[in-house]
Amino acid sequence: MNQPVPDVGPAAPEEVLDETSDEAFDETSDAEPDAEPDAELDGRPRFRLAYVPGATPGKWASVWHERLPDVRLELVQVEAGAVAAALESGDVDAAIGRLPVDKDVFSAIPLYEESSVVLFSRDHLLAALADDETVSAGDIAQDPVWVPGDDVLFTGGRTVPGTLPADPDGNPLERVPTTADVVATVAANVGVAVLPMSLARLHRRKDVTYRPLSDGPTAPVGLVWPIERTTDLVEELIGIVRGRTVNSSRGRGAPSSRQGADGASADAPTAKSARTGVKKSSKSVSGAKKRSGTGRGTAAAGGRGGAQRGKGGRSASQGKKKGKGR
Repeated sequence: MNQPVPDVGPAAPEEVLDETSDEAFDETSDAEPDAEPDAELDGRPRFRLAYVPGATPGKWASVWHERLPDVRLELVQVEAGAVAAALESGDVDAAIGRLPVDKDVFSAIPLYEESSVVLFSRDHLLAALADDETVSAGDIAQDPVWVPGDDVLFTGGRTVPGTLPADPDGNPLERVPTTADVVATVAANVGVAVLPMSLARLHRRKDVTYRPLSDGPTAPVGLVWPIERTTDLVEELIGIVRGRTVNSSRGRGAPSSRQGADGASADAPTAKSARTGVKKSSKSVSGAKKRSGTGRGTAAAGGRGGAQRGKGGRSASQGKKKGKGR
């Protein structure tokens, strides 16, 4: 079954920190991980990068296409809870997923921490707040807070603000399975939800809105890959997400530690130093020419008259002769 085209566009400047852009990346495949016939026909090796809903790897994918045009990058959307299984099975090579992960199995590089928001119906009292105002846990202390089955915020025993959703008789209600179901429930104005900002934007609807939760939990996101499969291509991806230049990359395209970007040995004199040496010798020659030129000018002046014209140019013998004549 085909999935919708992933939301993986480059983040807008004001959205770089929370990675929540909604632009689409044209070269993203919409097929499931085991249904990629075009990858074999393409003739290039491939690297499969998974990403969780709300993450936007488009900016890193763009750098990959520029830096490694001979390796096909395939972006695969995977639910947050399925990332570990996809990596362990080899369906994907690396993933932009939620942290933490099992450190005995996976390596991870933290990328950013996503802030949380309170999602509510536009008929809720909180909807009267200005767009730039925040909400605290105390503001929703009396509201039923819906936590989806695929929640990524309240793991590890974190306390959920508000009250537990219950029926009119006070019996606790079962958790709804997905974030999309929670958003639909909140739209009916029967409670609120606390979500990472990217998921609130991903599931946006006209009948719901949200405000930042000032004292809410954060959702860390990182680059994850199996420890046993730290390949050259994984190193290339690490360099890209860390902002390394081509010359500083540790992947397969990295220059030798004994060579510079132009391939010259670190122990050999560089072109710059060679040119500098030439310039220094030229300056010495030109200085010699100036000095020899000054000598020639003096000699020439003496040859034409022996001295410069004017009072100061008369010789001592001439002065004596005139003195005798007086």
